[in-house]
Amino acid sequence: MGVDVETIRPGDGRTFPKKGSTVAVHYVGTLTNGKKFDSSRDRGEPFTFKLGAGEVIRGWDEGVAQMSVGQLAKLTCSPDYAYGSRGYPPIIPANSTLIFERDDCMQSHTISRADTKRLAILF
Repeated sequence: MGVDVETIRPGDGRTFPKKGSTVAVHYVGTLTNGKKFDSSRDRGEPFTFKLGAGEVIRGWDEGVAQMSVGQLAKLTCSPDYAYGSRGYPPIIPANSTLIFERDDCMQSHTISRADTKRLAILF
């Protein structure tokens, strides 16, 4: 399967992150049974990473690259695009499909057009 990106609210449709860009995302991660395993909102700050640098699961590297600034989306990552047969014990069981979606309380963030290194992509 890979990664499926389901748009909840479109972004600007023009500004996409490039490989090597630092991106900031707010997310709620759940297993397919609905059990939450992580949330940036619970920590009170977005998660940042360098796109395409292998700092995150493959589903994020490929899924976030398809999202434009301001887009709210749900990413569904098959096990081979997440943690595979090893899982992430004890939090994520082996061979788990992971779902990352927006928090219902999320507010959109505004970014400066001049700030091309850092994109706020919300999902």
